[in-house]
Amino acid sequence: MSDKFDVIVIGAGPGGYVAAIRAAQLGLKTACVEKWVDGKGVPVLGGTCLNVGCIPSKALLESTHKYHDVKEKASVHGINVSDVQMDVKQMVARKDTIVKNLTGGIAGLFKANGVTLLQGAGKLLAGKQVEVTAADGSVSVHAAENVILASGSVPVNIPPAPLTEGLILDNAGALNIDETPKRLGVIGAGVIGLEMGSVWARLGSEVTVLEAMDSFLALADQDVAKEAAKLLKKQNLDIRLGARVTGTEILDGKEVKVKFTDAEGDKEIIVDKLIVAVGRRPLTQNLLAGDSGVEMDERGFIKVDEQCRTDMPGVFAIGDSVRGPMLAHKASEEGIMVADIVAGHKAQVNYDVVPNIIYTHPELAWVGKTEQELKAAGVKYKSGKFPFAASGRAMASNDTDGFVKIISDEVTDRVLGVHIVGGIASELIAQGVIAMEFCSTTEDLQLTMFAHPTVSEAVHEAALAVDNHAIHIANRKKK
Repeated sequence: MSDKFDVIVIGAGPGGYVAAIRAAQLGLKTACVEKWVDGKGVPVLGGTCLNVGCIPSKALLESTHKYHDVKEKASVHGINVSDVQMDVKQMVARKDTIVKNLTGGIAGLFKANGVTLLQGAGKLLAGKQVEVTAADGSVSVHAAENVILASGSVPVNIPPAPLTEGLILDNAGALNIDETPKRLGVIGAGVIGLEMGSVWARLGSEVTVLEAMDSFLALADQDVAKEAAKLLKKQNLDIRLGARVTGTEILDGKEVKVKFTDAEGDKEIIVDKLIVAVGRRPLTQNLLAGDSGVEMDERGFIKVDEQCRTDMPGVFAIGDSVRGPMLAHKASEEGIMVADIVAGHKAQVNYDVVPNIIYTHPELAWVGKTEQELKAAGVKYKSGKFPFAASGRAMASNDTDGFVKIISDEVTDRVLGVHIVGGIASELIAQGVIAMEFCSTTEDLQLTMFAHPTVSEAVHEAALAVDNHAIHIANRKKK
């Protein structure tokens, strides 16, 4: 058995690598186990987020957004451009370079902070021992005072649409399409489905999104969902709700026939590429020995308390393998919390203020409660909304779609939720998160001075609108 560590982290994704760095910064002897390697056998750090998730998808979204803006919207600024073309292979190569730089950066951070990288597949044994099986089959066992399980998640595959090289793709395969398909099918109208659909719609693909649920973005505030549905339809995303895929057929090795049922009966479409984006499941298979002392539920999630403790003292689990939203920032904050707890500090993640973002354009972002949640709970609330169409800075940027909506408690005035559809919603939502983290009231935001002209003023105006005090839109008439 090798030297004993204070902390061993299994998984080097956004939860695991952050936990390892934080633990090492706090003076704990730390190792991180990661099994992912590239074609040359070199360890690949960063997990799904950096390699085949958050970062590469944003690179493609940004490239295609710039292309679409130049092609369709530059003329309004007096910029006249002809014969605008997208080099898709170059776009994908740029994405790969960004990923390589960031993942390599984590290796540098491990070295700078003294984190030991253990290459291989990690498995928790009894007594907080961690077995590491390297790519060549060799096995080593390491002991730890504390173990943090951060194994992440993998895409859910569905029997009617088995993955087929180059034709039926999961999120990883979707990121490597290097030619614009004429017809693109997407199963699932969630975050991945809408983002990938947006990428290729901007480049001219005929995009059909098949969503089994009858409602669109059911977890978002319905004002956000309705506005998003309207805007995405204008962008030529054909989103079909209540459409349950029943089968697929490969035609001549070049096309995919997709069979589905909706309220009108059995239907089918033919596409050149099909992306399966129906969700993710925890990657916990082969992670735990039977006598590890850690329990999982029937869906494969590791059971933890509010501070990510498992049933086994000294063993924690974070990120996609535990309850809560599968979000990189949630995993990272859990990793920091656990490292702090192991080092003897007091720490807690505020799960009431976890932001959610969909990086279409305009972007969709929200934090806190939705109107439908508050109605269901019988909470008395008030709300205000301010459209970007009334923002001078948004007009100057030619980016006026969407709004900011703030929901507050009618009795205490405390901010309960912030919901945004807009060009930089992903940046503006942090203002809502900070406000809610500090238990701000609507009045606090109303009394805050926002710089002019900025898009952020929409947050100020939405807060004013909660009490019918907005300056730059007509307020609702008092009853």
